[in-house]
Amino acid sequence: MIIKLERITLQTRKHNEAIDITAKVDNVVRTSGVKNGLVNILTTHTSSGLLVTEGIPCLEEDILTHLSRLFPEDVDYHHRRYLDYDGRLGFNAEAHLKSVVGGISCTFPVENGEVVRGSRQAVYFMEYDGPLERTYLVQVLGD
Repeated sequence: MIIKLERITLQTRKHNEAIDITAKVDNVVRTSGVKNGLVNILTTHTSSGLLVTEGIPCLEEDILTHLSRLFPEDVDYHHRRYLDYDGRLGFNAEAHLKSVVGGISCTFPVENGEVVRGSRQAVYFMEYDGPLERTYLVQVLGD
């Protein structure tokens, strides 16, 4: 069995942003040596996420717009206070909530060395608290 883990760093450019990482995931799978197995993608941050949806710009904007409507920045969240356990001010509750709702990982089968997904599915790294340098993991497992 082959197990390959790749840590990928990216620099986000906006406070809220959808970045298509499909090609990068495909490349990791192709170079992993795995012919049949699974690929799992995971963000390492609690104020970002991963989404799988149709890869078109208008849908990217719709997702970001509606998540911002669900979780506006100017609400009096419980998280928006001094956090004595780590000595910092909590200010980004809406980013954490977007991450919880949207999810932090996704998994696809790998068959014949290629990711198996729907013809319109794209994998997005979702920035909810940027711009920041971010890391996500791509792990490929199989034979």
